Amino acid sequence: MTYQKRMAPRNSSSVTEFILVGLSEYPELQIPLFLLFLGIYVFTIVGNLGLVTLIGLNSSLHTPMYFFLFNLSFIDLCYSCVFTPKMLNDFMSENIISYIGCMTQLFFFCFFVNSECYVLVSMAYDRYVAICSPLLYTVTMSPRVCSLLMLGSYVIGFAGAIAHTGSMLRLTFCDSNIIHHYLCEVLPLLQLSCTSTYVNELVFFLVVGVVIVVSSVSIFISYALILSNILQIPSTEGRSKAFGTCGSHLLAVALFFGSGAFTYLTTSFSGSIEQGKFASVFYTNVVPMLNPLIYSLRNKDVKFALGKTLKRLVF
Repeated sequence: MTYQKRMAPRNSSSVTEFILVGLSEYPELQIPLFLLFLGIYVFTIVGNLGLVTLIGLNSSLHTPMYFFLFNLSFIDLCYSCVFTPKMLNDFMSENIISYIGCMTQLFFFCFFVNSECYVLVSMAYDRYVAICSPLLYTVTMSPRVCSLLMLGSYVIGFAGAIAHTGSMLRLTFCDSNIIHHYLCEVLPLLQLSCTSTYVNELVFFLVVGVVIVVSSVSIFISYALILSNILQIPSTEGRSKAFGTCGSHLLAVALFFGSGAFTYLTTSFSGSIEQGKFASVFYTNVVPMLNPLIYSLRNKDVKFALGKTLKRLVF
């Protein structure tokens, strides 16, 4: 596939649309990639929507842990819908996105990514209270506290998205409008600006830095205290059970933060945009697909609720 570099007059209203290069410029790979990502998208939608529905329908799952899981699945569901339909369409047709569409995609992408970070932090705090203060769990993790934690996650996510999108809107794009990515991401967009991106880079590293530091430090402290508490449990069975309640969350955290950190570290080095583009596939497409599997295959409560729901529907 050949991309023409579109030129426009150098003024504040120069660019009205962008061209997303996507994952491959080779026509023979377009259909195989379309089928691959269509399969991932369908699996993601079915898995996350199924988990959201299952938690909503079963009163046995109306606990703080599953309230947070409900929100995690909801975010992954929305997150996938922000860019995957456009990505699939681009495999089969001309991959053009309007300026407004690009900024809208950027906003919701940042909003859901930032929100998911803090939902994972809330889930770590929930596991800390459940293991370290089990007698106070019901009081500490009251519906009001859980709702405030989730509200805080969405508000912080919204603030981060406003900061990224607002600083992007002040830029002028007047030279090339070819984005070397499959979505409107901050760093690929900054490369196209013909005005100073100093403020944008400052905002990017400040917002991303705060999110990573606050999230990772909070989760690390929670699990350091959890580990300290678990090691004091005398029985092997008790320690194993306590570790089991954290396994799914730890795996989800490792996948999300690990793949995200690898992507941005790769992209930050000069000449590594291409590697960063392929690395980002994992945390934008694969992680939202894996989360429902992580929390259902290893979870007896979810399996029991699923069996009960299926029996109710069949009989």
